[in-house]
Amino acid sequence: MKKLLYTLGFLAGSIITFSQNVEFEKDNFPGRKEELRDARKKLDIGIEFYVQGRKEFDDTRDYYVKEHKYFPVSHYDYQKSGYNNFRQAMSPLMDAQKFNPKNARLNYMLGFVWFIIDPSNTKTLEHFEAANNLDPKVEPDLAYWLGWSYHLNSKWDDAIKYYQQYLAVMQQKAKSHVHEIEDLNKKIEECNRGKKFAANPERVFVDNLGSNVNSSFPEYGPSITTDEETVIFTARRDNSTGAKRDENDNGFYEDVYISNKKSGKWQPSVQLSKNVNTDGHDAAAGLSPDGSKLYVYRHSGKDGGDLYESTLFGADWEPPVHMNKNINTKYHESSVSVSGDGHRIYFVSDKESGLGDRDIYYSEMDVKGEWGPAKNVGPEINTKYAEEAVFMHPDGVTMYFSSKGHNNIGGYDIFKTTLVNGKWSAPENLGYPINGPDDDVFFVVSGSGSRAYFASAKQGGYGEKDIYKITFLGPEKQPLLTSADQLIALRANPVSNLKTENAIEVKMAKVTILKGVITDAKTNQPLEAAIELVDLDKNQVIATFKSNSASGKYLVTLPSGKNYGIAVKKDSYLFHSENFNIPEGADYQEYTKDVALKKIEIGSVIVLKNIFFDFDKATIRPESANELDRLIKLLNDNPTIKIELSSHTDSKGSDEYNMKLSDSRSKSVVDHLINKGISSGRLVAKGYGETKPVDTNDTDAGRQNNRRTEFKILEK
Repeated sequence: MKKLLYTLGFLAGSIITFSQNVEFEKDNFPGRKEELRDARKKLDIGIEFYVQGRKEFDDTRDYYVKEHKYFPVSHYDYQKSGYNNFRQAMSPLMDAQKFNPKNARLNYMLGFVWFIIDPSNTKTLEHFEAANNLDPKVEPDLAYWLGWSYHLNSKWDDAIKYYQQYLAVMQQKAKSHVHEIEDLNKKIEECNRGKKFAANPERVFVDNLGSNVNSSFPEYGPSITTDEETVIFTARRDNSTGAKRDENDNGFYEDVYISNKKSGKWQPSVQLSKNVNTDGHDAAAGLSPDGSKLYVYRHSGKDGGDLYESTLFGADWEPPVHMNKNINTKYHESSVSVSGDGHRIYFVSDKESGLGDRDIYYSEMDVKGEWGPAKNVGPEINTKYAEEAVFMHPDGVTMYFSSKGHNNIGGYDIFKTTLVNGKWSAPENLGYPINGPDDDVFFVVSGSGSRAYFASAKQGGYGEKDIYKITFLGPEKQPLLTSADQLIALRANPVSNLKTENAIEVKMAKVTILKGVITDAKTNQPLEAAIELVDLDKNQVIATFKSNSASGKYLVTLPSGKNYGIAVKKDSYLFHSENFNIPEGADYQEYTKDVALKKIEIGSVIVLKNIFFDFDKATIRPESANELDRLIKLLNDNPTIKIELSSHTDSKGSDEYNMKLSDSRSKSVVDHLINKGISSGRLVAKGYGETKPVDTNDTDAGRQNNRRTEFKILEK
């Protein structure tokens, strides 16, 4: 019946429409009876699918008003509303339009169909403009969709014009159109902001990751390791597991893909693992900074969609495990981000306890290694509208997320906030062109903070959506005047000093990356080993990681402002320790430290890099506690070994003084071990002074290496 009424309205429209509007009537197409009949058949088929799709669409809008008390504010809300019906409507409607391109209502329908299927396509705006030129009153809401189409094409003033035109109509019926009025006022504000942002664009390079990562199919939702050596993402390709299509939108089911960087180039992407990818939708929802844990989104049909965790074990990923009830609910949980130390997880949910449509939550890991009760991050970040795609930077204080609220310019925009003294700063819009008038989501940032990765449907890509890299260039350097220009300027306006422009520097993240490969010292075979990260000032183990059993690789992120101890441990091997003092405010650094662990064998020597003494004294400093505890555990676990504990100095000072100081220090360590229950018969204290250097004494770094405490296994 709806189809019939719509068709009758279609044919009767000529009575009241503009003269340039052409209806599908025989008088308008003399001598083309058969063509007209065929076009009308195509039109009827298209209208039937259009009406069904429009009903689904309107139901979605009514749902948002009922459940969330506002209209959808981005195309993302409508992404699958009636998609399949609109897709089937497109071909017959396009055929009818080829016969008669000057029908207002047909152009309106085609504009609407393109809006749902691909709003960034120029055909959306072309058809709405055509409908408006032929008959601006063809549908009551044409001005709204025309305004939104201009909005999506960054034609801010045109968008404002039509939004205001439709707003005037809604305001005449204010009581029954409160939500439409709110939506229109918000969109007008977005356009005004968009004009300002576009007038002062951010200086960035945007580069497609290339055909080894992207394809003719959609790629999106990238996650990267902190060192940018691995990207994991979601794609809907024809080689997806099961090679099946989703009935809702006719696209292939999602699978998770991976690409690794080799010699600076991305290698051909492949499906991640059969343990991760199933016949249904499997989407990448987040990745731990070291790349050892992957978070996967799946929709089982029993609830809104849940999160799963998969661990990289050797060369393959383990089957994803459903996350606990503190994370997953009967509602929709989506993106995930884990803190650098692995003790806090951030995620997005639309559960009822939220402040708005979708909120960002966090959970702390308890003593049992389980995620505890979820807490809302608060109103500084979460709005009455939707937040999505949370990403916590490894520096531990900077969060990136997408939001339809705050000072956005359309759809989801990407924002940045910083944790200062336990409170989140006001979210900062990353600006244009990073943010555009459509949805900008799933934005992840490198460890350095100078690059980011995101997905976009930009023109010129390989497919519908591709993965891109953004390089932040920092503020523009002002051009210097030439010598002649300076002389002219000085005559006109003398000054006491001439200052040249300093080099422009891109702000870097306050984090250090430590990475490398752990191997057996004799065989060079990769080892899985435990890595303890210690806050030496607090004598507290703040995180524990493992190197990969197949490759031996590890990656640890170290936010600035702490004195860190690193200990690498494995059964039947001597532990290895390192020290990194990263002062507050230190910029991004990256260290590669390969570690060759030594078996517990006679003659093996280990440097205890986290034993510290007061200056020029033999007094052991408190931050040595964890290193000494590791040595005590090693001796208790191997009760038959006997060790020499030695101390060494650099060449500064007299030979006699250095020998005496080193001897006193080695005895201090031995005395500490005896006091902790280690038999004195298993310990030999020896001071070598400056007699056994391992580095030059001509540099500060060399002298630092020579000042060391070691132990050597004498008996086993």
